[in-house]
Amino acid sequence: MTEPVPARRAAAAVRRALDGRNGVTGHEVAAQPPPPPPPGRRAGERALRWGTLAVVALVAALVTGRPWVLALAVTPLVLLALALPSGPRPTEVTAETEVEPRRCFEGEQVTVRITLAYDGAPARLDPGITLGHGIRLDHLAAGPHRVDLVLTARRWGRWTLGTVDVDVYDAGGLTRRTVRADLGEIAVFPLPEHAALTPIPVRLPQRLGEHTAAQRGEGVEVTGVHPYARGERQRRIHWPATTRRGTLQVHQFAAERTADTVVLLDVLTDLVDPAGGTSSLDETFRAAAGLVRAYLRTHDRVGVVSIGGATRWLRPGSGHGYFYRLVESVLEVRKDRAYRTEGLGPLPPPALPAGALVYVITPLTDQRIFDVLHQVRSRANPMVVVEIPAGEPVLEPGDTAGELALRLWRADREAMRFALTERGIAVVAHRPGDTLDLTLAPLLRTRVHGGTR
Repeated sequence: MTEPVPARRAAAAVRRALDGRNGVTGHEVAAQPPPPPPPGRRAGERALRWGTLAVVALVAALVTGRPWVLALAVTPLVLLALALPSGPRPTEVTAETEVEPRRCFEGEQVTVRITLAYDGAPARLDPGITLGHGIRLDHLAAGPHRVDLVLTARRWGRWTLGTVDVDVYDAGGLTRRTVRADLGEIAVFPLPEHAALTPIPVRLPQRLGEHTAAQRGEGVEVTGVHPYARGERQRRIHWPATTRRGTLQVHQFAAERTADTVVLLDVLTDLVDPAGGTSSLDETFRAAAGLVRAYLRTHDRVGVVSIGGATRWLRPGSGHGYFYRLVESVLEVRKDRAYRTEGLGPLPPPALPAGALVYVITPLTDQRIFDVLHQVRSRANPMVVVEIPAGEPVLEPGDTAGELALRLWRADREAMRFALTERGIAVVAHRPGDTLDLTLAPLLRTRVHGGTR
């Protein structure tokens, strides 16, 4: 059965619109270092400029046969003689680099100090800077023995700061030696979205925590009253109920448990919103960082899994310092996107503990993520899909086939959301600019249920 021509044109329009938004953008390609500087001492710009004037004057005198033209070469030669340094020229030049800090958040500044040591008289320094992707130069200052830089990390990721080639001139500025200072790499963490709400699943592990469980226990939240039993504390007697019923009634408390949470990141594709210019990969990581920080603040155990060219994961743990371990474990995903895989392997069992609440943060554009959702569902883990909208494809005016394609694209996404909801999977949409609390608020109506094996 052949596909109708309008439908084929509509599908082609969708592919054209989406292909322009997929793939690795130019600022995500690894920065290549410049060629190494020439070794040894060489002439400086001043010596080359004056020497060129003198040679031009000599050649003009030979060509024209007029001796008085030689007088034009006297001035640059005299200037060269006067610029000769009285002391020794720098021979051995070494550079020591200090970068602080090596780990920072998006938008924070990084201070670089390059200290140079050389012999001879004080010289002039002329730094040449080659910055890596995602780095911006804000300030530059050069002294006799030091070069100070102030850089800004614009985007999350593991970036190479770049290199600085410092030309060390002699006192007269006639010769120079070049030394290269490699600034190394820095880890730039995404800015976490603000989040205070921490939805929990129906069943919680038997570990003491801050979440109210459905079971009775030694918590602080009162869930009712029950008749007094021998051995219970008298301070828990509920006197109003005791007076009404005529027998001793005591407070009944809910147990307090901790939760296991796993944040699963879909890094298979990166879509850029044509209207706002936001990246789905950036929004995914900022939302994930907000979720991780919110659950770690309630002393829960949090793990992370990234699904892309390579599957990276870190088993759930707790503690304030664990936040940085979780984020650092997935900072290489920009490089992983260079690898294309047809299928995805099974998730490692330690990455998804039994009963752990799984947040799948995805733009729902790559069909392979549905295989991952099926794996999580088959393990009976409670799951929440956080959709990262990437914007609609931009169509050309008067493109009838494109308008039909856009309608089909919207219907397809609604069908995907409906299919997930019908299977008992909670689906919420996180809009760029909204807080995570607004996104997670619908989950507070009831606790998140798990699947069936």
